[in-house]
Amino acid sequence: MNIGVVGCGYWGPNLVRAFVETNRCDRIMCFDKSRQALAKLACRFPSVTPFDSMDELMEASDALVIATPVSTHYHIAKKALLAGKSVMVEKPLAMRSSESKELGEIAAAKGLTLMVGHTFVYSPPVRKVREYIKSGHMGRLYFLSSSRVNLGIHQKDVDVLWDLGPHDLSILLYWLEERPCRVSAVGRACVGPMHDVASIHYRFPSGFLANIEISWLAPRKLRRTVLVGSKSMVVYDDTNFDEKVKLYDKGVHLKDPETFGEYQLTYRTGEVICPKVDTTEPLLIEANHFLDCLEKGIAPETGADMGHAVVQALEAASESMHNNGKFVDIPEADDDQAQTPPAAVGISA
Repeated sequence: MNIGVVGCGYWGPNLVRAFVETNRCDRIMCFDKSRQALAKLACRFPSVTPFDSMDELMEASDALVIATPVSTHYHIAKKALLAGKSVMVEKPLAMRSSESKELGEIAAAKGLTLMVGHTFVYSPPVRKVREYIKSGHMGRLYFLSSSRVNLGIHQKDVDVLWDLGPHDLSILLYWLEERPCRVSAVGRACVGPMHDVASIHYRFPSGFLANIEISWLAPRKLRRTVLVGSKSMVVYDDTNFDEKVKLYDKGVHLKDPETFGEYQLTYRTGEVICPKVDTTEPLLIEANHFLDCLEKGIAPETGADMGHAVVQALEAASESMHNNGKFVDIPEADDDQAQTPPAAVGISA
């Protein structure tokens, strides 16, 4: 399998390293417009072949991995798919739902693999929480509260919503197996023209609620998610090296009233479980999964459908954020009517 990586800036070298560490590729090639970035990567990985032309790289590759700025994802991915190449695109898949939908349709029509790099879906702690959900440990899910903040990195072509939002959205879709139906979002551009702080509220058809806080302006890195169910509660803290997942046997039970007007709550406090979680790097799991999809013809866990659903949810949140938090309905998967005007994507009001 010959893998070509387009984009050798911030994230591209990590992808190259992951594919090198799989020891499953006959040849790994790379291209970047920056000669300096290309030379630096070639020096770091002598076995990787640098290319001066993206077209030549595409022709020599069996599949393409795209790690370029978000605004270029759609055009490069479309060109690769039309050339008959399977593609893995870093998140988000595109900047408009019409584009993400089109990419999925092209891949399906040509029988090609289209995978989106929602790396957190391949994280062992995230998969452990999904196990608790699927096994019924948590009962009926009520709500989620998430904080994903840090000092930087400010992006040039997208705001904090499109940069950090895909992480929590992909985790939500993976856990719930349900798409949000409404969203309200507010944000502020504190430094520069882009929103660097945002608060997003998603509602789901089942009644589930999700509140997500994201920011490029925080004194320290925080990746903490609380998921509450009728039987138990989970805290997923990705910055906690030893205890990334904690399952709390806690809850509230409403007793059936014995007399008119009686209203009694029973609070349950049980043990806290800190499960042993696999420490394999999510990016390596993701790279191996992409190769499995190519070799065995299986569907990616983070395929075109999830990529499109994430873009739709981001698009609606962006529209809400530019309308002072007004609730915006999120269309169904097969509805391509929601399209944010190009000038509104990632630009603060």
